Amino acid sequence: MKAVIVHKPFELKIEDIPAPEIENDTDVVIKVAFGGICGSDIGIYTGGNSLAQYPMVIGHEFVGTVEKVGNAVTHVKVGDFVVSDIVNSCGHCYPCRTGHHNVCSNLKVTGVHQQGGFAQYAKSRADNVYKVNTDKIAHKTAVLIEPYAVGVEINTRANVTAGDKVVVFGSGPAGLAAMQVARARGAEVLITDIFEERLALAREMGATKAINVKDVDLKQAVTEFTDNEGAHVVIDAVCSPQSILDALDIVAPSGRFVVLGTGATPSEIPQVAFTKKGINVFGTRLNNKRFPEVMKLFEEGKVTPEKMITHTYKFENIEQAFDVIKNEKNTVCKVLLEW
Repeated sequence: MKAVIVHKPFELKIEDIPAPEIENDTDVVIKVAFGGICGSDIGIYTGGNSLAQYPMVIGHEFVGTVEKVGNAVTHVKVGDFVVSDIVNSCGHCYPCRTGHHNVCSNLKVTGVHQQGGFAQYAKSRADNVYKVNTDKIAHKTAVLIEPYAVGVEINTRANVTAGDKVVVFGSGPAGLAAMQVARARGAEVLITDIFEERLALAREMGATKAINVKDVDLKQAVTEFTDNEGAHVVIDAVCSPQSILDALDIVAPSGRFVVLGTGATPSEIPQVAFTKKGINVFGTRLNNKRFPEVMKLFEEGKVTPEKMITHTYKFENIEQAFDVIKNEKNTVCKVLLEW
């Protein structure tokens, strides 16, 4: 089968490799239909993802049709259209025992630590595979289930509830998903970016307020948005050393701050930034079995993931897709690959 392999930073090839086979009773082999390019895929390609291993079949946002199942698999069958979670945990370490399998001490992430879904066929564990209600969720749209699961995880970590004033840094896919989940929970959301086209999309998708931080003073805008209280929750989907400092500056005393970044570049943060305000800082990674909640949001129309999809390419043209993401940041949101 054909697969997209990153051998080392900036070395990507489409190669013939053996198709996956059923080895365990709980295996599911999926014939891939669509995949979504994530910032972490770009990071593996450019060397900016400090968690990556090489060489790797990349891709963790993928959907398709069940091709084969192991003998113990009963909840999906051959021919079902499915989406796969990417969190492969051990089930017995401290995080797993305490209900946080997404940060398992022995974690293997599909497309990062083990072969991913940017191939004609992909293999998943049965407990990671969910049947998609294609009467209510389009095949293409189902690719966005995994990114929205990250959005649900972010909002759950920060305990976002009705009445919260939330500030989201960045109107890319992660920021937009987090914003829409927060809005579905009844929060008001101010979202930022430096591109007007992205901010227009954020407004279309329901942001309470969207500001261009090149033109508007962030702290003043947050002060006005929160009636001088500061942000109850800050979600940093920009993930730069400076964005962390900005978040600590605008978060309200006793507020919550969620960090998404996977880069290794340090940020100089004075201890008093945490102590003075008594804030809660949450790291968040992947998702903790949030797919069912996301699919319900999709089916009930409480979020509009289809609005994110701006480009679709045949998977053979993945380098062209990467170039578009790099060079057209103002208009690109979610780029899909089609098999």
